[in-house]
Amino acid sequence: MEEVILVDTEDNMTGTMEKIAAHKTASLHRAFSVFVFNHAGELLLQQRALNKYHSAGLWTNTCCSHPRPGESTADAAVRRLREEMGFETRLEKVFDFTYKAGFENGLTEHEFDHVFIGYYDGPVIVNEQEVNNYAFVSMPNIAEAMETGPEQFTAWFHIAFPKVFEWWRRNLAA
Repeated sequence: MEEVILVDTEDNMTGTMEKIAAHKTASLHRAFSVFVFNHAGELLLQQRALNKYHSAGLWTNTCCSHPRPGESTADAAVRRLREEMGFETRLEKVFDFTYKAGFENGLTEHEFDHVFIGYYDGPVIVNEQEVNNYAFVSMPNIAEAMETGPEQFTAWFHIAFPKVFEWWRRNLAA
């Protein structure tokens, strides 16, 4: 049974709950989203596996998940990047945000999401249980795709991407 860390609006732990139960009750819990760029400043996107319990087949950031009880969010981000995308790189936390999104299956994501940035140019070896496809895509091309086909992207990506795009403009754009 996988548990998530329940938090208040300031990210203080208030308890733990089984993951699906937290999504059924829309309980606020800790999460993270990882955005990895290559040397050309392109973002590594993943298309979620087609068997995921929500947002299946949608495009999103490099990886995301929940820290386990007793695990730091930073350690969890490194672990999950390795588990989903098959590589490790140094990650830096750049901001956090809270969001709530309901899905057709009755589940709700209500997360205090920590956003991490990293850089990587090596091979990607995806976990096919988690990832259907992946691509390095330029930030302007992602922004355009979100304008023309917003339904292709996850709910949290719609919130996080504009913030990451601004970070990218300040830090990586030529």
